[in-house]
Amino acid sequence: MARGGFRRHATYRTATAAGVFTNTVFGLILAYTYLALWDQRPGLGGYDQAQALTYVWLGQSLHMVMAVLGGGFEDELIERIRSGDVAIDLYRPADLQLWWLAGDLGRGLFHLLARGLVPMLFGALVFDLALPADPLRWLAFLGAALLGLLVSFAIRFLVALSAFWLMDGAGVAQMAWLTGIFFSGMLLPLNVFPGLLGEIARLLPWASLMQLPADVLLGERTGAALLSGYAFQLGWAAALLTLGRLLQTVATRRVVVQGG
Repeated sequence: MARGGFRRHATYRTATAAGVFTNTVFGLILAYTYLALWDQRPGLGGYDQAQALTYVWLGQSLHMVMAVLGGGFEDELIERIRSGDVAIDLYRPADLQLWWLAGDLGRGLFHLLARGLVPMLFGALVFDLALPADPLRWLAFLGAALLGLLVSFAIRFLVALSAFWLMDGAGVAQMAWLTGIFFSGMLLPLNVFPGLLGEIARLLPWASLMQLPADVLLGERTGAALLSGYAFQLGWAAALLTLGRLLQTVATRRVVVQGG
């Protein structure tokens, strides 16, 4: 399923090229916005200007991987629940949650390679970025990104399962996207959020998607701090996946297929 998820998204080459272009343009807009902001507030959020710019381009590389704005499996699963085709999925000799998780991991890997590398390379050519030379830090970053993807999947799986009760999960999905944009740090690092709002934002699961992988790559989390970051992501992934498992069990006991 993971291999199939990768190959499925690899077939949309024109859409991928358009997405890379869009990410690059949006990255330029954000980069110059960050430059203006950090000129006025040097060291904002504990980042210097090079780190802030790196954060921008990393966000453009990761936002499709984490499906912060949608584009993952959740729309398809919501539609299958609404139409009743999920009944076919439940007859497969594979667990529903693991089936969609495997496909989403393949999708995430494709977007990391196809839509993540080019914007980051472009940003590195145009701006002075704080990219690490240590390969171990890149490996640590990939570990944080993988755990972030698990948390992202767990959130989106819960959103999709809401369709068992609502019959149309579009509203819940849109609310999840808006929450994810704000609390993942996609637009602005969570380190910049003031006071109690910042403390709460950094404790929510969405911090695992952007902020924590960025801090790993930027060298803000090393040693014990790196391990505590992994533990934070694993804890949220385990809690949300378990909740999804329980909700799946409850939902599949009351499957209602449209029309009968």
